[in-house]
Amino acid sequence: MSRMQIVHDRPEVLIIGAGPAGYFAALQLIEEGLRPIVLDRGKDVRARRRDLKKVQQFGEVDPDSNYCFGEGGAGTYSDGKLYTRSHKRGRIQKILELLVEHGAKKEILTDAHPHIGSNKLPGIISTIRKTIEDHGGQVHFNTRVIDFITRDQKVHGVISASGEHYTAASTILATGHSARDIFDLLEEKGIELELKPFALGVRVEHPQEFVDRAQLHHYPRHENIGAADYKLRSQVKDRGVYSFCMCPGGLIVPAATQPGELVVNGMSLSRRDSPYANSGIVVEITEEDLAPYTKNRPAFAGIEFQRAVEQKLFEYGDGSQKAPAQRIIDFLKGEKSTELPDTSYIPGIYSAPLHELLPEFVVERLRKAFVHFDKKMKGYLHKDAVMVGTESRTSSPIRIPRSEDFVHIRWEGLYPCGEGAGYAGGIISAALDGANCAKAVAQKYRENNH
Repeated sequence: MSRMQIVHDRPEVLIIGAGPAGYFAALQLIEEGLRPIVLDRGKDVRARRRDLKKVQQFGEVDPDSNYCFGEGGAGTYSDGKLYTRSHKRGRIQKILELLVEHGAKKEILTDAHPHIGSNKLPGIISTIRKTIEDHGGQVHFNTRVIDFITRDQKVHGVISASGEHYTAASTILATGHSARDIFDLLEEKGIELELKPFALGVRVEHPQEFVDRAQLHHYPRHENIGAADYKLRSQVKDRGVYSFCMCPGGLIVPAATQPGELVVNGMSLSRRDSPYANSGIVVEITEEDLAPYTKNRPAFAGIEFQRAVEQKLFEYGDGSQKAPAQRIIDFLKGEKSTELPDTSYIPGIYSAPLHELLPEFVVERLRKAFVHFDKKMKGYLHKDAVMVGTESRTSSPIRIPRSEDFVHIRWEGLYPCGEGAGYAGGIISAALDGANCAKAVAQKYRENNH
């Protein structure tokens, strides 16, 4: 930690969001000699667990504390995979080293596909917070931003739901891909937004034994060999259909951020010892697909599409977080499953005609992709392969445009970063984007105070 400075009396920078982009921005600001003030709408990483239990067992979704919102962001309780292709963004090794300094196992420095696990991440994240606070930064939980303080095309700070004003020359916005209220607020303040392609589909769950046999060609696997995974992609009618956030030995979890919607995600614990393997199988969604949703608020077409699918699947059910599901073999035949296999999804699943509930263009591409996947990975169309809906939060459907120096293209003082701003897709890429954003803030400060 020798590169860290004590910043109690240094100029303050606001950071909205305590996910990987926000926390690694805070660490970088401390290294640059600036004081981070982190505001997060949710609870600290351990207190979040009680709200996750309420979602799992009782179907109660807290809009400020769930699998997406709270300290550590969405990645904390949805696997902790650290693989990224974002090598051009900066030193991935530095991010991994910081994670090791805060409690991650040293193997992540050399593993080809490093992974921490959702049972280990909370301790690491709380240790990162301690580093931020020990060096003079601050972290405020249960602090939902409801307004920006703007004047003369410049963001001067924010106002919280409790009415408290936080002001600073620079505000780093790192709110994640599901903070829809922040996008509404930005639009209300006249801050430019633009539509961004994303993907939507389902979670597909197989017995882990099948994946091991298919990928390792024997079972049981050797005790020193981890649960096998897979990566699949197909091109169907000019759209990519691909596996996303594959979780070997994992669990499917409820990831809704508001009551009245059905969203699922995947995670693995560090041992990856669940008898199930799951992966998002998603279809690329483009502006052409969103044409019916672009009439009133063009930049929000993706959100409106997501919302329509999530609410439709929720309304089909019984008002809980039980998820609609269908065996893949029945989906291909256009038949509702008469019964379903066991699943890792704790709220439970029920049989539903996903071939009727999902958008037609998504259904058509999923069907053709599944057949193609079976040719690539023999037996993929397993009798117990079940699809669970819906996997809809793969990335932000909105981008907040910024210049090369990370500041918003028209609003001085606002630095959008990470997944929510449309510039990252995962823990490492978000952390890198947050750190790079913090460097840009520090550079601007030096220029103004030279």
